[in-house]
Amino acid sequence: MHQLTFITQEALYLTLIVSGPPMVISLLVGLIISAFQATTQIQEQTLTFAPKLIVVFGVLAIAGTWMGSQLLRFTFHLFDRFPEMLGR
Repeated sequence: MHQLTFITQEALYLTLIVSGPPMVISLLVGLIISAFQATTQIQEQTLTFAPKLIVVFGVLAIAGTWMGSQLLRFTFHLFDRFPEMLGR
C-alpha cells in the first residue's frame, strides 16, 4: 500500500513538472495581453485565445521531447517496479 501511495505521489509531481512550462507561458501571455487590453481599452474577449494557442503550441514543440522523455522514464521505472509491487 505504501508503494502505491509513493507511485501516485511521483505521478502527480511529474504531472505538475511536465505541465508547468505551457501553463506558465500561457499565464504570462494572458497577463501581457490583458495589460495591453487595459491600456488600449480594447475589450475583445477572444483576443487572448489566438496568441495563447500559438505560444502553447510553440512551447510544446520546443519542450515536447523533454516532456516525452520524462514521461517515458517514469513509465519504464514503473514497469520495472511491477514485480516488487506484486510481492514476487
